[in-house]
Amino acid sequence: MVYIRCKSIGCTALTAGCSDFCLDCITDAAANTEITHPLGQQLSLGEEADPHGKDQHTPGAKVDAGKVRMHLITGGMARAITEVAKIGTFGAAKYTDNGWIAVPDGFRRYEDAQQRHAAKRHMGETNDSDSGLLHLAHEAWNALAKLDLYIREQEDHINR
Repeated sequence: MVYIRCKSIGCTALTAGCSDFCLDCITDAAANTEITHPLGQQLSLGEEADPHGKDQHTPGAKVDAGKVRMHLITGGMARAITEVAKIGTFGAAKYTDNGWIAVPDGFRRYEDAQQRHAAKRHMGETNDSDSGLLHLAHEAWNALAKLDLYIREQEDHINR
């Protein structure tokens, strides 16, 4: 793996070479807002630009600098994502596809479920007795469900 210095002014962090910027400099890209690097530099993420400085009309240009790098999760954490997807598949078979979205007081209930799985794991139980799947994967699924419900709620407030 080749490591290069982050290209943010004043930043000395190393990046794995697949990005021009370190994780500190690239956070909040999905929010499409200005952020402050720990060293105080303002970054304007969401501006479309080629990460190699090419004009967008030049052959080979791709205006994806500052955009969310999904492969860091889907590729880099493929094993974990697969385990969480197994939880979703189990839940869809037990209930309905995406029925979790409509569960009344869902955030609190998924918090409770997440904590129950954590407690079982902390007591030494690796796999859930009902699904046979990892408690840790159930915890992750519940955390994602809560995050998604939270984001949906925030979007509803914005759209009112």
